[in-house]
Amino acid sequence: MKKKLPKSIRKFIRKEKARIRREVLDLKEQEKLISELYQKIVCEKRSLGLSASQNANVPMRIKNENKRDIPISNK
Repeated sequence: MKKKLPKSIRKFIRKEKARIRREVLDLKEQEKLISELYQKIVCEKRSLGLSASQNANVPMRIKNENKRDIPISNK
């Protein structure tokens, strides 16, 4: 059984599909762009070099290096 994508990724895909369907009138072009979207998502997970079971626990987006990681102290 395949694991579901995280809710945030499913939401992103849903919004991108809606945008593609709004902007592109040609049905074949829509199908092409949507399949490219799915391929992009799948390739990002596979590019991390993990097995399928490990992929489920890896977030899709890598942390932005420009953000500060400030430890929170427990006072």
